[in-house]
Amino acid sequence: MDKKRKIDAAFISRAAIIGALYAALTLALAPISFGLIQFRVAEALTVLAFYTPAAVPGLFIGCLMANIVGGLGIVDIIFGSLATLIAAYMTYKIKNKFLAPLPPVLINALIVGPIVAFYVAVPFYLGMLYVGLGQLVVCYILGLPLLIALKPHSERLFGNEGK
Repeated sequence: MDKKRKIDAAFISRAAIIGALYAALTLALAPISFGLIQFRVAEALTVLAFYTPAAVPGLFIGCLMANIVGGLGIVDIIFGSLATLIAAYMTYKIKNKFLAPLPPVLINALIVGPIVAFYVAVPFYLGMLYVGLGQLVVCYILGLPLLIALKPHSERLFGNEGK
């Protein structure tokens, strides 16, 4: 197997594992993963994009799968999943590990918050506030420690992609 194919296989494998973890965590913890007040524990995995670009498509596909099964409908399936894609890409571009959890907090508050508010019939700013606070807790209380804990293992787990 040549080097390019080996790299592509590793990228696809990492993306698939991350996507499966995201979907499984979201659905296993469905009662707290969906709704106005949500603590989607799987969003802590968005910090993995800090170490590997494979996390970007992996998180998107995992979120898409979870939203298809347990989300709030087609708008949430499309825009909620795109919010995770944008947040993961922005996390990948960030150089400071302490800022890495911030894109999912901001992007989900701005995109998912109004969607959730519409579906549960509350003012959009409340949707943004509640989703943003849930994201803040998950991404900084779970995601940042995960990011720090993975640092010594990042090259082994993510190859030369890691920062």
